[in-house]
Amino acid sequence: MRIDFLGLEAFLSIAERGSFHRAAANLNLSQTALSHRMRKLEDDLGVKLLVRTTRHVALTPAGLDLLPKARRILDEAVRSFEDLRRQGRAQQERLAIGCLPTISIRYIPRVLAEFTQLYPGLDVQVFDNSASEIADHVQSGRAEFGITIVSVNRWDLEITELLKEPFVLVCPAEHPFAASKGVTWADLEGQPLVRVSPQTGNRVLIDDALGPRRETLSWRFEVQHLATAVSLVGAGLGLAVVPRLAVEASGRTGITTVPLRNPSVSRALGVVVKRGLPLSPAAEDLLRLISRTLRSRG
Repeated sequence: MRIDFLGLEAFLSIAERGSFHRAAANLNLSQTALSHRMRKLEDDLGVKLLVRTTRHVALTPAGLDLLPKARRILDEAVRSFEDLRRQGRAQQERLAIGCLPTISIRYIPRVLAEFTQLYPGLDVQVFDNSASEIADHVQSGRAEFGITIVSVNRWDLEITELLKEPFVLVCPAEHPFAASKGVTWADLEGQPLVRVSPQTGNRVLIDDALGPRRETLSWRFEVQHLATAVSLVGAGLGLAVVPRLAVEASGRTGITTVPLRNPSVSRALGVVVKRGLPLSPAAEDLLRLISRTLRSRG
């Protein structure tokens, strides 16, 4: 049954003031409009709530029974609307997004420098997490959108591809592979290798591309983050296969990248949003800046 909030409001105003005249003035209504609301409420409920005489208004037994319930209903509605208003104000003052660390380290600072010129009073939170964590943030509403690997498979999320980037071999600058124009996975057999954990989207892409062949390689170290893998290469502990952006983001010297083939592996990066939920104007502007920066990176 549809709740007649206007009728309940009219009923409460009359009951609390004991007068149609004073109730109509309080609600900024004509007495005719107020009477119409009351008749409609009583017709919907099928009971008389008020007895009106020339001198005063009295509540019927049904009216006395409804009075505390109507107060609770309207009080709860008022509290709910105030909560929503507070949330709306908070959203206008704060923007949260998700972003892979390889992108956030290198590109997000320059993007935010430009974005804060457009929105100087807006607080920004960046969840620089893994692909699965970014999907969780967007799905739960903690983030408006995420920049992540195009591998999300959730019915209520929608992802749009922005760019593709290759996985490359990272090795110390003095390694024999450093002077090569390209290496194959077969060339890596017997070499100490660093890989990321199986919980990451990057590991899934490599495992899927290699199939059983991955078990023939010597994975000496396993880490959680690409930046750590690149650091281990810089320390001379092994070689790593990582997305090219991870090397650009590290800013490390003394290492080099070599193209990898047979098979070549790449990942698609894109923006993930909640399906059917439009972005706020600020989020749209930030996404536009990020997309432009990534597509024109150099």
